[in-house]
Amino acid sequence: MLILGGTGWLSRRIAHHALADGWEVTCLARGARPAPDGAVLVEADRDRPDAYADLAGAWEHVVDVSSHATPVAAAVEALGDRAARWTYVSSASVYADDTIRDADESAARHPAAAPGDAYDYGAQKVAAEDAVVAAVGDRALVVRPGLIGGPGDPSDRFGYWPAAFARAVSGDVLAPSLRGREAQVIDVDDLAAFIVRSSATGPVTAVGHTHALADVLDAARRAAAHSGRLVEAPDDALRAAGVEYWAGERSLPLWLPDDMPGFMSRSNARYLAAGGRLRPLAETIARTLADERARGLDRPRRAGLSRREEEAILAALAADM
Repeated sequence: MLILGGTGWLSRRIAHHALADGWEVTCLARGARPAPDGAVLVEADRDRPDAYADLAGAWEHVVDVSSHATPVAAAVEALGDRAARWTYVSSASVYADDTIRDADESAARHPAAAPGDAYDYGAQKVAAEDAVVAAVGDRALVVRPGLIGGPGDPSDRFGYWPAAFARAVSGDVLAPSLRGREAQVIDVDDLAAFIVRSSATGPVTAVGHTHALADVLDAARRAAAHSGRLVEAPDDALRAAGVEYWAGERSLPLWLPDDMPGFMSRSNARYLAAGGRLRPLAETIARTLADERARGLDRPRRAGLSRREEEAILAALAADM
């Protein structure tokens, strides 16, 4: 197996699962981080035309996780005819319509990115998908994950909530209005195992079961043994306080605008039919909480509010009541 990457979060978990299953694994990456023990690291810059010059022979399985269409197209052009199977890890962000619940793989995608376009994650993934399918056809599996959770998540989106409840202990925790809101998460190790073991081809939306967001937060609260209150704030109050949706600094992760009911309620029927596993949500939360404690509950984050920011917003909301 050749993993184009293999040293990041998801791609490293793919390498671990492949090694555990007995694969001989080669990782092609820039070398800023080590490859997993047992894998061979080939150092290369995928932006260079000679990136694949040191790769010889044929591959039973090539896995690519890049979020940029140009290196994906270059890789499949260079190696496609030497790969028995090719998996491209795309994203559910390729889908153009976020209003339809239970949409499956037939849903319309965004227009593909063209050379020179400003970077757009979904459009880049669409263009990358098209390049892979054009080159290797029915040898390609295109995996479209939604929100990924579990230990080591560099985005901090899912992990924010177990950490928020754990750091608050008996204090209040701020949440958006939960009525009617939903969430889907797939455990990183369930996704990695599927990529290694599945024999499916074509597009597969790899997402967790749809849960009420209130149930997800309640499960995180119980895992963290939080004894304070969960304080729901109206959307307009959060926006007035400078809180952002979904991700990034000063955000409330998993909070989405009301006009996006389909974003976290896509169909996972094909993933399950193709052998995909979904461990219980409580297990993913427990694994995530243990990792958050190890990494530091009060560490700087890529998504969410600091405890100081959260307390200031809670105090302002209380004063306005």
